[in-house]
Amino acid sequence: MTLSPDKGSALCERAVEAARAGADVIRSYRDREVVVSIKDGGSTLASQVVTEVDRRCEAAIVEVLRAGPGILNEPPALLTEETEDDGQRLVRDCFWCVDPMDGTLAFTENIPGYCVSVALVARSGVPLVGVVLDPVTDHLYHAVRGGGAFRNGEQWTLPPAQQAVPSTVPLTLLADHSFLNHPDRERVMADLDAIAFELGLSGVTTGDYAGAVLNAIRVAEQAPACYFKFPKSEPGGGSLWDFAATACILTELGAVATNFAGAPLDLNRADSTFMNHRGALMASNQILAAKIRTIAPF
Repeated sequence: MTLSPDKGSALCERAVEAARAGADVIRSYRDREVVVSIKDGGSTLASQVVTEVDRRCEAAIVEVLRAGPGILNEPPALLTEETEDDGQRLVRDCFWCVDPMDGTLAFTENIPGYCVSVALVARSGVPLVGVVLDPVTDHLYHAVRGGGAFRNGEQWTLPPAQQAVPSTVPLTLLADHSFLNHPDRERVMADLDAIAFELGLSGVTTGDYAGAVLNAIRVAEQAPACYFKFPKSEPGGGSLWDFAATACILTELGAVATNFAGAPLDLNRADSTFMNHRGALMASNQILAAKIRTIAPF
């Protein structure tokens, strides 16, 4: 499925409006006490934490998305983090995929690393529109499939993978908080260090911990960089809404947003909203991604 330039632009503008409405809700709670609850989620605390802010933010976003005309003459289908999946994403031509506040754990700890993510995804799982808004910095990132990527309204590009990088530059690993206690952490860091030296870099370093969405954005902003979640048997590994918008943005940048087999992310998985079955890999270029795939524990 493809969108005409006019249709893609109009839908992206609506997604931006929705993201701004969500960000306004988040900012209104910045200096207020927030009650934290635990919901059913993946195997990590970050996937289980939820607040009133998440739900109010989602309501503000959905109100904007539903206010406009339908998509391809259909009412908009929605998949959102805080509302039960109604299955409409599997029968409509496309659906809005919303993470109202990715990085809720960071928000509750009053540290940066949270943001709003809104995407339009085709039934085939191809991301058509991606919008990310950081309410702390007010930085806006967006892309429409086939139309390039933009940061704060300006065309955004990455240097070619073959371009020489000073040997003082490190490879940056963006990671979730859960990586601190990952059983393979030491082995992974050693493997990444070896990859960095092989690529002529100074070694590997870790960036500031954030939610999945901003981690993926920082893959591009802090290139050469990577962010990944290994495949695993238990539910988790992030959800569809964690990767939909950034998959669109990174792909339009010429960066990598795939599973660990190198195939496109399954962004409309029928049997679950989790991504653990195939994992996720974001990298600033294809050469780096190919080397990272060799260190997966399988």
